[in-house]
Amino acid sequence: MMDAEMTWAAGRASVFDLFRATVRRQPETVAIRAANGPVTYRDLERRVLALAAGLKARGLIAGQRVALLSENRQEYAELQLAAAALGLIVACQNWRLETAELRHCINLVEPTLVICSARFRSAYEATGCSFAVIEIESGWSDLLGGPALDDWPAIDPESGLIILYTSGTTGLPKGALISHRAEIARMCAYRMDLSVAPRDSFIAWAPMFHMGSTDQVLATLMMGGTVHILDGYDARAIVDIMARDHLGWLLLMPGTIEPVVEILRSEGTQVKGIRAIGAMIDLVPRDLAADLARLSGAGYLNSFGSTETGLPPGSVRLMGPDELLHGALSKRLSTLVDAVLVDSKGNEVPDETPGEMAVRGPTIFSGYWNAPETNAKDFRGGRFHMGDMFVRHADGTFDFVDRAKYMIKSGGENIYPAEIERVLLADPRVRDAVVVRRADARWGEVPVAFVARKGEEIDAAGVEALCRAELAGYKRPKEVIFVEYDDLPRSTTGKILRHELEARLRDVG
Repeated sequence: MMDAEMTWAAGRASVFDLFRATVRRQPETVAIRAANGPVTYRDLERRVLALAAGLKARGLIAGQRVALLSENRQEYAELQLAAAALGLIVACQNWRLETAELRHCINLVEPTLVICSARFRSAYEATGCSFAVIEIESGWSDLLGGPALDDWPAIDPESGLIILYTSGTTGLPKGALISHRAEIARMCAYRMDLSVAPRDSFIAWAPMFHMGSTDQVLATLMMGGTVHILDGYDARAIVDIMARDHLGWLLLMPGTIEPVVEILRSEGTQVKGIRAIGAMIDLVPRDLAADLARLSGAGYLNSFGSTETGLPPGSVRLMGPDELLHGALSKRLSTLVDAVLVDSKGNEVPDETPGEMAVRGPTIFSGYWNAPETNAKDFRGGRFHMGDMFVRHADGTFDFVDRAKYMIKSGGENIYPAEIERVLLADPRVRDAVVVRRADARWGEVPVAFVARKGEEIDAAGVEALCRAELAGYKRPKEVIFVEYDDLPRSTTGKILRHELEARLRDVG
């Protein structure tokens, strides 16, 4: 009879284990390029083991949390890898939050240690939190100053590694706990669905407190590619890297695509090679996405994922310029995920009927930190209920409808804003558009469209004509408000903030 403990030990692997395996395969490959220059896998491992020893010497043990408040930088990745070696959990703080929200996020995880950069030290102090704190600029060298860690615990793959915060549509942020198992599975889905090769590079320009950067940074360092870490969005730097390095997925979100397209078009840049580019096609004007695909030579990623699920459940279809301009924007199901659409009672809905996406699979997170009631609701029936509405077609593809929690109820009818936005964004005269709800004495709520135009080629009557041709009468915007593109409020992921636009309507009304 086999020893269960022995077989378990042989079958487990942590993020740190896979990183070290890469170091053994290719020690002289550049692992990270950041502001302080290139670092090889051998040198990165040396720094990570020294950092892990420094954290252990301070008494940190497996399961404890380290809150990290910093801009994108090499030390961000080093801490995540050191935590992976020790079994610590890194709670990645969103430095764009207001003080009260940041205080909530830090207190939620009760960190043993807070690590922050000089840039955000005052933001931490403003919260009034009193946890032990180390500033990167003044304390990092001390943490790395001792002998390297030479013994580390065996990590259960189900152990937590990262906490990322989800904004949601209302209330305070929730902390999503992501395990070693989930990060390893996300790396596998990244490779399988986007055909990313082991040596392909990744540009981490998006804040590393988001999964868009952190998941792919860890995946790249487990596979053997180079991570280019940028201190925020820099179209010039991104295009320069596109010209000299082969990339797996170049993440570009709404609000970041146009400057890259302008540089590529004006300079005629020859792109080295990209396997997938872009994201969130439902929120991007079709002609802009087509320009990006054509100029980069890469398929535009018709994506749908989340902090809780990684790239799945719907980030696999790569679209060329013609498809983007003229084809349907339906999504295909990712690998490593089992997904169904259900009604409010948990029953699976038939084709062509809106239902909430409910998923299970190895990329799924381990629940929200210290939120048992929310977890009981969102994980009911053995699946994670995403809160996103889709329609499934007979061929197995899906169309995004909208967030289940953001729905306009007008005269007894349900209106999903994305249905209207899709019509507006398909018109080349529209640079961007978003639809929000406004209270109405007769109908309860009605849709209002905010539209950023390209010039003056389309007016309110033109928008009405577009919608009349594609939408039922009750779904058409009752008002069209034209705004400047830069006046549309956005989150750090490029999504337009509907609640801020709703507030503008209330202020005017």
